[in-house]
Amino acid sequence: MWTPELKKISQIQFGILSPDEIRKMAVTKIITADTYNEDGTPIEGGLIDRRLGTIEPGQRCKTCGNQVGDCPGHFGMIELARPVIHVGYAKSIIYKLLRSSCRACSRILLDSINISKYNRLYEKSISEDNLKTNSELIKEIAKEARKKSECSHCGQPQYKIKYEKPTSFYEETPEGSVRITPSEIQKRFEGIPTLDLALLGIDAHHSRPEWMILSVLPVPPVAVRASITLESGVRSEDDLTHKLVDIIRINQRLRENIEAGAPQLIVEDLWELLQYHVTTFMDNEVAGIPPARHRSGRALRTLTQRLRGKEGRFRGNLSGKRVDFSARTVISPDPNISINEVGVPEQIAKILTVPERVTEWNIEEMKELVMNGPNTDVDEKTGVSKTGSNYIIRPDGKRIDLRFVGDLNNTAEMIDQGFIVERHLRDGDMVLFNRQPSLHRMSIMAHEVRVMPFKTFRLHLCVCTPYNADFDGDEMNLHVPQSEEARAETRVLMRVQEQILSPRYGGPIIGALHDYVSAAFLLTRKKTLMPKEDVWQLLLAGNYEGELPSPAISYPVELWTGKQVFSLLMPPDVNVTTKSRTCRKHDLCKGELCEYDSNVYIRSGLLLSGVIDRRAIGADESESVLHVVVKDYGSDRAREFLDSLTQMLLEFLSHEGFSLGYSNVNMPEEGKRRIKAIIDEKVKAANEMIESYRRGELEPLPGKSLEETLEMRIMSVLAKARDSAGSVANDYMGISNSAVVMASTGAKGTQLNIAQMAACVGQQSIRGERILRGYRKRALPHFQKNDIGPIARGFVRANYRSGLNPTEFFFHAQGGREGLVDTAVRTSTSGYLQRRLVNALQDLHVNYDIIVRTTEGDVVQLKYGEDGVDPMKSYHGRPVDIDAIIEEITSVEED
Repeated sequence: MWTPELKKISQIQFGILSPDEIRKMAVTKIITADTYNEDGTPIEGGLIDRRLGTIEPGQRCKTCGNQVGDCPGHFGMIELARPVIHVGYAKSIIYKLLRSSCRACSRILLDSINISKYNRLYEKSISEDNLKTNSELIKEIAKEARKKSECSHCGQPQYKIKYEKPTSFYEETPEGSVRITPSEIQKRFEGIPTLDLALLGIDAHHSRPEWMILSVLPVPPVAVRASITLESGVRSEDDLTHKLVDIIRINQRLRENIEAGAPQLIVEDLWELLQYHVTTFMDNEVAGIPPARHRSGRALRTLTQRLRGKEGRFRGNLSGKRVDFSARTVISPDPNISINEVGVPEQIAKILTVPERVTEWNIEEMKELVMNGPNTDVDEKTGVSKTGSNYIIRPDGKRIDLRFVGDLNNTAEMIDQGFIVERHLRDGDMVLFNRQPSLHRMSIMAHEVRVMPFKTFRLHLCVCTPYNADFDGDEMNLHVPQSEEARAETRVLMRVQEQILSPRYGGPIIGALHDYVSAAFLLTRKKTLMPKEDVWQLLLAGNYEGELPSPAISYPVELWTGKQVFSLLMPPDVNVTTKSRTCRKHDLCKGELCEYDSNVYIRSGLLLSGVIDRRAIGADESESVLHVVVKDYGSDRAREFLDSLTQMLLEFLSHEGFSLGYSNVNMPEEGKRRIKAIIDEKVKAANEMIESYRRGELEPLPGKSLEETLEMRIMSVLAKARDSAGSVANDYMGISNSAVVMASTGAKGTQLNIAQMAACVGQQSIRGERILRGYRKRALPHFQKNDIGPIARGFVRANYRSGLNPTEFFFHAQGGREGLVDTAVRTSTSGYLQRRLVNALQDLHVNYDIIVRTTEGDVVQLKYGEDGVDPMKSYHGRPVDIDAIIEEITSVEED
């Protein structure tokens, strides 16, 4: 058997097509702007000539004899009546060459001594292969040549060259400004010697400058600009074909006028028009000329537009592209599925298929799937359609579509070993799930399918953090791997449970959030006691299958604590010591006797003291119980723990009840008086600062003006006003208040939110400063001119509960607007920055010897990350958690 010899590409040479190459490459000359005859056949010598390739099924190409799919397409050509400038080279090269070469003899505008000097330097930079030095040298040579007002070779005076976008060049002669025609430019460039071009960075063997002036235009093959037939039966041509029609028509008119001896003015106008059409054929977004448009007013997508940008060839069709075996729909929450699972709508599961090869072990199952066919009945037990199949692929490669098979039973009997059945998605299949923008590795993870009714993808709430997903209309993508190897890789490497620890910092990125955190706090606080029935109800929801421990209270009734119930779901040997978020950070820590129960001690899997909140079971936390479970017991056990814990917590919260209302942010009269006194005191302090500034007694801060110092001090005082008022509100509301529970446990919100709801909204700012602009010398017409007091510059005394007055509301809206604008602007900026970073780093890879290299083999790091530590396997960057080991040893000794 013949095997092709594999060859390695050593280099790629880019160049410009010469007119001779274009003529050699072309299979025909295009002479007519028409496309089809009346009977619908392509016109010979027209833009859809069959010699340019074929796009019609059953028709053969007149050049290579192949049919659609096998014919690569062939170029044609248009002989231009007058040469035109290629817009892509106008400013970058043509302008540079016109200014650096003699208008008479075409030599570079340097004397022999300088030419020899630069030749030596140029050869040195080439031999050293130093691209940076080379490019700098070329810039220096061009700059030196431009300075000359007289040619040192022929003695002719040189005039200033002026460039006008996009393709016009003028010479400032003593008689006035004279246009240099493309023909003249072409003639000048033909005389430039090869050695002179090398000094200007042009390889004359592959890119002569006169080739940048087009005298013959290549016509792309038909396959590049295929026409389509609309529903009405009318043929619609591609934008490139429309543009070529314009070029041929104007070219024809120009040729006829030249041959008829028309006045120079008419010829120049038509020549200018031909230049416009060729320019817009190359690039329809050139500055300085209007874009060519379709009859509908839509701008045509020509060559440059096909390549450039997000929707272009490179980014749209090569770097990333639309794929088969994928689905996209809205996501919605389902707390009853595992973090590893994704709920897939029936409708999607019936369209997406998994190829399964028929073997002696699965042939009966495959026959049943074929008999079920594409449209399956609903299973009475699950309420979901049974799994069927859409296609059969025979060993000879022929595909049978089961939608069009009459008797499925006969077809099922026909299948044998070696056939492939493309079956529907079913429970347990591995799929990839993705949410855009994909900003880190966990933006695409592998889930197990659970086919469900209705039309949205179902997602466990704990997996929202890595995807940055919420349920306000977000859509996500699902991809089905099509081979056993791909499915194995997704299951082993990409499953959600394998991504619990983030590769960014080694801590959990998947964990409890929102209601789960509030429920964990309420369950594990000291006063939570439950009878046996309630305990079993919770443990049943958490899939606990063990024994119940002895009750914490035996008389008069048996009661179990929430801490005991939580402990039952943990692995038996977990040891953790940490503080919860409710800790008030006193000078003398009372340990297990803390009145806030904020010191968490877990010994041998038992929660002895402390409340469980976000710090213990949440995502993005450093001293997490979840982290310990993953590191010490593996991802399978961590997934079980998280699944059972979250389901149990929701069951608890459903019975306990948890709500937030107006009454949660009500303050007693005494509290309101204290808050008012704090705000009055701080506003008075700010006004006193203003007075001392006006008297000239204010001392400026180092490096700041008096005005900047005053603004900083006022901002600082008013920030303290809000924070102090918030602390008072917090004291009155207490830890049993729902709003305080959510903020202090990390479920949702912050102490600032509570302060603004119950005490004082505080200073509004734009770009980090008080609101200064609006009307002349005042922010709003409601204030005196030059009033720089707190209220006149955006300090909001009121809180959301009591309501803002109109001026406060307006200031608040101004501050809010800045946030909205920033969000919109930041998204595009960060997206572009990430794209640049990805492109810069995409060639780096970590070898098996932990050395980071580029594709050329250059070493970037001798040790990955300088320490060889995989962050995902580390303890927040540390290879070993020494503190935890010492604590475990000492606790064992104490026991």
